[in-house]
Amino acid sequence: MNIQMEILDYILIFASYLIGSLSSAIIVCKIMGLPDPRGKGSGNPGATNVLRFGGKKAAAITLAGDMLKGLIPVLIAKYMDISVLGIALVGLAAFLGHLYPVFFHFKGGKGVATMLGVMFGFSWWIGLATAGTWLFMAKIVKISSLSALVATALAPVYVWIWFNNIESITVTVVMTVILFWRHRSNIQNMIKGTEGAIGTNKP
Repeated sequence: MNIQMEILDYILIFASYLIGSLSSAIIVCKIMGLPDPRGKGSGNPGATNVLRFGGKKAAAITLAGDMLKGLIPVLIAKYMDISVLGIALVGLAAFLGHLYPVFFHFKGGKGVATMLGVMFGFSWWIGLATAGTWLFMAKIVKISSLSALVATALAPVYVWIWFNNIESITVTVVMTVILFWRHRSNIQNMIKGTEGAIGTNKP
């Protein structure tokens, strides 16, 4: 692969941000006749919040949509054989699009599923390791946010093991730091012992 950034890299990065800006939670809820997730539960347009009031089907579709937003742009970038840095930035752009969607006043979700999709795009092994960590933690602690934080904290290690390049590792670290920042209220709730368990209606 080329190391130097080219015009195609920038085009794919911009397109990836636009794809990430398509809020799966808002779109799914609208199609299924459910309330706007920004006004229900925690107010977060993500799969966990949709699960609280929309049920498992709506949440599963939302989760799949958010993951595909991260996965598909990275796979396209790899297929187009752009630079390693370009591929990493395509993943970051999709992630930032989900967090700050241009189509929804730059108010998006927290990015867990989209980051997971990016990890699958980097390598299926990285995606499986990250998802497996989340599932393992969720089985033990039954708190989605804590499971996500542990899984994403380990994601840079998985990238280093299976997809060892500085560009991808750096981008993964950046996504992890941002994701922790976006979960700061959840972290405060966990410290207080008030964070809701998976599947409960408690925000």
